[in-house]
Amino acid sequence: MTTTAPAPAPAARVHPVDEVLPVPKLAAYGFQHVLAFYAGAVLVPILVANALGLSSEQLIHLINADLFTCGIASIIQSVGFWKIGVKLPLLQGVTFTAVSPMIAIGLAVGGGTQGLLAIYGAVIVAGLLTFFAAPYFAKLLRFFPPVVTGSVILIIGIALLPVAANDIVDGKTTMAMQDPVLLKNIAYAMGTLFLIVAIQRIFRGFLGTIAVLLGLVIGTLVAWGLGDASFDAVSDSSWFGYTSPFYFGWPTFSVTAILSMVVVMLITAVETTGDVYATGEIVGKRIRKEDIARALRADGVSTTLGGVLNSFPYTCFAENVGLVRLTQVKSRWVVCSAGVIMIILGSLPKAAAIVAGIPHPVLGGAALAMFAAVAVVGIQTLQKVDFNDHRNIVIVGTSVGLGMMVTAQPYIAFAFPEWAQIIFGSGITLGALCAILLNVVFFHIPGGHGPGVAGRPGHQLVTLDEVNGMDQEKFTQTFAFLTEGVSWPAERAWVERPFGDTLELRAAFHDALLTGSPEEQLELMNSFHDLGSEEAGTAYLADHAAGVIGMDEQEHADILTMARAYRAKFGFPLVICAKEVDRYERVLNAGWDRMANSAGVERAANLVEIAKIANNRFDGLVADANPIAAARSGTDRNSSPAGPA
Repeated sequence: MTTTAPAPAPAARVHPVDEVLPVPKLAAYGFQHVLAFYAGAVLVPILVANALGLSSEQLIHLINADLFTCGIASIIQSVGFWKIGVKLPLLQGVTFTAVSPMIAIGLAVGGGTQGLLAIYGAVIVAGLLTFFAAPYFAKLLRFFPPVVTGSVILIIGIALLPVAANDIVDGKTTMAMQDPVLLKNIAYAMGTLFLIVAIQRIFRGFLGTIAVLLGLVIGTLVAWGLGDASFDAVSDSSWFGYTSPFYFGWPTFSVTAILSMVVVMLITAVETTGDVYATGEIVGKRIRKEDIARALRADGVSTTLGGVLNSFPYTCFAENVGLVRLTQVKSRWVVCSAGVIMIILGSLPKAAAIVAGIPHPVLGGAALAMFAAVAVVGIQTLQKVDFNDHRNIVIVGTSVGLGMMVTAQPYIAFAFPEWAQIIFGSGITLGALCAILLNVVFFHIPGGHGPGVAGRPGHQLVTLDEVNGMDQEKFTQTFAFLTEGVSWPAERAWVERPFGDTLELRAAFHDALLTGSPEEQLELMNSFHDLGSEEAGTAYLADHAAGVIGMDEQEHADILTMARAYRAKFGFPLVICAKEVDRYERVLNAGWDRMANSAGVERAANLVEIAKIANNRFDGLVADANPIAAARSGTDRNSSPAGPA
């Protein structure tokens, strides 16, 4: 008797994040990340050095130290070890949030080298505290639902656009009418942006994914050929250089400085959380609490290392999140290769000088595309948010508005005391804190108004005690909304009072629906409009079948044809719950598939869908509507899942 050997188990599929690309591609993609990151990387040392009155030699050392430490930090975050590093294509860079506080810390002790030492002392302690606090911060993720993370990511992308615009005008604040230099700078920026768009449109595969790199290289070569790019600094730079620990001396420690830097790291943790969720959205990986803890531990380790190696606080760089979104190259080993390149650049001043020769307008043109891509990720995250709930509109509108206010007019910060300027001096900081606080106020503090229920704007949540105290007329008036205005389910449920909890109240409606006579059930089904019908308002469609909102004319015609065919066959409308089927294609396919069923099966199916819709409306009408789900998640009913799924 012959036996057949068992078939070998299929090889486990490697996730794109973990894919190790060929060395040439790793080098090219990694170099693209470095170029996208470089301007932001050197900007913080330049700002701090100028404010503290440091020499040119000290500035060069700060830049090299920054690049060197950025490389190490990026490898830690992308490769990971033990419980440190999120293992995503996230490149680490110095946070802009820390610039104003660091300058204030340095100037408070007289500037110069002494100022740097005070900064480094605060950076080291804040980094250690961030490392140890990371798992506790991760437990607070219920306070960061999509309405918060999406708002923060959107604000980050929009708030970075002025940085790109500043590069385009090469830092000029005053200009003459039709300034030829300004026009030339705009031409370089728009030319670079056009090249990036054109390459992505024309080419596919490898060339399409390095569009930003090609745009920067071609733009720089054009500027060099026209005499607007100089690489003279290359000949003046040394071939080899290194950064030694505590190069400027032993750090000094001030309680005030440390507290200021701890606040910076708390804000940075929010930014990192947003960047991690954004990257998870882009690469298709679910982000869990432990992932956030790993990312924040990496921030803490890198920040402490920055204080030792003469650099500054580190966070995930939003610019490179935009690059991942733009190129769709998802491998974390690309960021690892970028880290290696940065370590080399930090050790080879001549190589760094070549990169530094890229004209600012060319960098600005590429940055426009990358920063805008970050904002798009925020918009994608906000698509998960229920904007029929007016609370979410208030959170997004207020946080984005305040963030853009101080971004457009940074002098607003000077109206506040120095300690408050850390908040009002950054649109990202102010917008992020606003989104977090408003989410807490609207969703986590008891006694507030409930969501604006579809069709019943501004309605307040009713409590179980209020329900048990209602007479039949008031009860029916309140709850007929669940069943599209048909009153018999509410009248039948009222008889079951008093209700011991909200689950009993919910069950009373379920029982009423199932015990209705065939005539009553038919009346209930016919109270729903046909999908796509003109008399069905947007609010109604939002929980009946959200997929029919925003259709073009052809899609609307397809849905209406299917719905009319369904009614013609069965004598009642097709009912589909939006939370189950939320896209046009799914609504259409589900409708035609159900046409093959018998009338009895479809009556039962419609009742199930009506029960689902009633459940959703019930959740937005009754306080503590689902205590079981709340107990499992450890949150109240209004708490949303922590971040994008």
